[in-house]
Amino acid sequence: MAKAVWNGKVVAESDTFVTAEGNVYFPESSVKREYLRPSSTTSTCPWKGQAKYYTILIDGQENPDAAWYYPDPKPAARNIKGHIAFWRGVEVEK
Repeated sequence: MAKAVWNGKVVAESDTFVTAEGNVYFPESSVKREYLRPSSTTSTCPWKGQAKYYTILIDGQENPDAAWYYPDPKPAARNIKGHIAFWRGVEVEK
């Protein structure tokens, strides 16, 4: 079981997940979308492709760009399609 917690709330929890470069990627269906707000931030990884970000909003507190995903990953990273990862103070346990 993997769990992502921020500001005292569980943001994601799943028995199934993917690990890439030390990051836990949760299936989209296991993420509590009510805590996510789209961000205009993007970044590019040479082997995964272009990432897009979400800001986490819980109880009026924001954690900008604390979640990311690859909407159209490159072939080498196709196993993370449909998954979301967290950082910037989000505690991820597995």
